[in-house]
Amino acid sequence: MDSIYGEYEEVMKEVLSDLNDRFNRINEKRMSETGEHLYEHIISRLKSDESMRDKCRRKGLPEDTKSALCDLRDAIGVRVVCSFIDDIYDLVSLVRQFDGVDIIEEKDYIRHAKPNGYRSYHMILQLHPATAAEMEIKDFYVEMQLRTIAMDSWASLEHKMKYKKDIRNQAMIESELKRCADELAGCDLSMQTIRDLIRQS
Repeated sequence: MDSIYGEYEEVMKEVLSDLNDRFNRINEKRMSETGEHLYEHIISRLKSDESMRDKCRRKGLPEDTKSALCDLRDAIGVRVVCSFIDDIYDLVSLVRQFDGVDIIEEKDYIRHAKPNGYRSYHMILQLHPATAAEMEIKDFYVEMQLRTIAMDSWASLEHKMKYKKDIRNQAMIESELKRCADELAGCDLSMQTIRDLIRQS
């Protein structure tokens, strides 16, 4: 079976490479100016053919390229993991200045956490790569998540738990996960305060 992305898969890889290069440059610039990295690491991926087809089925969409790239907006994913909360908002400001990148959706789950305790900053970016200028689909979407190390660790654990079947004491586990999320959020704020105090000293 051919890839659901068809001829666009190479363009998607170019979009991902371009974004990674931009983030690397701003990270190096911050390091040279302040001696501190703006983020710790980036995880990027193209959603696999199997995962995308499965999502199309779940959403009641045709399993084709248009559904994968136009109707759904997470074929390309980027997760940026930072040490401090302020670094996330600095990155958001810098992304807003990227040439040729439109932000079409933002959700701040850091200031407004989900009921289960999930925290992250989400953005949907729209890019218009030159290599797609003569192609039918010209706009490509990127789902971006920005998190602290603590937020990322919690989300990874919660994701694993969510897909376990026949879990006993489900309500208690959800309550404990929420408590852990709140405690980690408190640690993030404390670490931010400590860094601010060190910078002021």
